[in-house]
Amino acid sequence: MAAALEPIQEGRAGSPPALRRVITLRHAVAIYVSSLLGSGIFVIPGLAAQIAGPASIVSWALLSLASYPFAYTFAKLSAKRPESGGIYAFARDGIGLRAGASTAWLFLAWAVLGAPAATVAAASYLAFVFPLNRLDIYLAAAGILILAFVVNYVGIRFTGRVQLATVAAILVALVIAVVASAPRVRPANYTPFLPSGLGSIGTAAALIVWSYLGYENTSNVAEEFRNPERDFQRSVVISVFLISGLYLAIAVVTVGTGAYTARGGVTPFAAMMSDAFGSYGGAIVALLAVFVTFGTVNAYVAGMARVYYAAARDGVFPRTLATVDRRTGVPHHALVFLIVLVLVSLLAFYLV
Repeated sequence: MAAALEPIQEGRAGSPPALRRVITLRHAVAIYVSSLLGSGIFVIPGLAAQIAGPASIVSWALLSLASYPFAYTFAKLSAKRPESGGIYAFARDGIGLRAGASTAWLFLAWAVLGAPAATVAAASYLAFVFPLNRLDIYLAAAGILILAFVVNYVGIRFTGRVQLATVAAILVALVIAVVASAPRVRPANYTPFLPSGLGSIGTAAALIVWSYLGYENTSNVAEEFRNPERDFQRSVVISVFLISGLYLAIAVVTVGTGAYTARGGVTPFAAMMSDAFGSYGGAIVALLAVFVTFGTVNAYVAGMARVYYAAARDGVFPRTLATVDRRTGVPHHALVFLIVLVLVSLLAFYLV
């Protein structure tokens, strides 16, 4: 295993191409954060507040605390055994190859159903700014997927840099959005704090929990960490802090501004942006949705390709998917397989 984890040295004729250990701490944080952030950040805080009122903030806080052991478990497993495939490898080693194979096929189903749905949802936001028809929306969704494929095909180091830039831009934009909305926060909007009873905190948490799924994706690229024993644990602490702080801040201003009571089909986040930035609010939400979704899809394209690569290496999937490009150090056959599969699925979504 150790030899397979070393970056390829030029001039070693006959040596099989292998994945390259180039992911650093900052790249890991970017992959963690983008794997969790999705377009749901614009919708779920408002829906949770509609369920539990101001007490939804408690739901966010509890899940932020609960997410750390979950994230730390994956980080610890990956640091101990840094191998591509993440959950696939954990299931294979802990339960058996059949369990691992089932996991790989489930991730394949995610690609077929999840990626097209996420990109179409993000592209749909653009229709609030530009005169797009249904075909335009699907073409925009295809553009997001193809761009993620191209970024990943260049190499995991480049993917990490793009993720870092994308996540930094998203975090700055969301912090600006929170700060701009803060003057409109009214203490009266936090009372009554528990309008729907104690049980509503749990109901809201059942919805919010989806916002904390994604920590497992970084484990899929564990084989490419430069220093997995050190950087996995550091990156997960930083990522949990960033994600939890951002979610709580958005939840607090969503409740404090009363945006979740908006009517007329306007999402609470869009209502906050319109109050803060006027006619530019819709455009800001649309562009943020596209950026956030691209970051998520880009991270998952990297992760899913490594799952298929690991499964192919074990003979679960066709072994050609375990081929690594000598020049870029990426599992290029698995990437091509993934993007073709997702684009065909997107076309099927459009035709039905």
